[in-house]
Amino acid sequence: MPSYVITEKCDGCKAQDKTACQYICPNDLMTLNRDLMKAYNQEPDQCWECYNCVKICPQQAIEIRAYQDFAPLGANVIPMRGTDSIMWTIKFRNGKLQRFKFPIRTTAEGSVDPYKGKPEADQSKIKQPGYFTTTKAMPVIKK
Repeated sequence: MPSYVITEKCDGCKAQDKTACQYICPNDLMTLNRDLMKAYNQEPDQCWECYNCVKICPQQAIEIRAYQDFAPLGANVIPMRGTDSIMWTIKFRNGKLQRFKFPIRTTAEGSVDPYKGKPEADQSKIKQPGYFTTTKAMPVIKK
């Protein structure tokens, strides 16, 4: 089930340029109704149910029905984001609560250099067979 906004909880992220859910949605589905100052999912059919909007919402105003592999039908999943971790609370139909804590990013955004320690690219070899995808040239099959 796609994400949906609980309008009573949503404050539109205090009318900033972009709401947190707009910023984080990988499919650009979340938008802000400027008249009501409430966010909403403008294309629910396109929602990937990735939980990004649910995790980032400061008001806990966004929900997604939990996947059945970790929460049975009728259960609620509530993430609480801290500075160093996310606490996931699963509330079952019978009222039982279970909590799971997982660490989140500990490095500053943009500080990781993915090419550190890698050799500089040799552009003269780029058109050689296998250079882009493997360390060895792919065998040529003759017909």
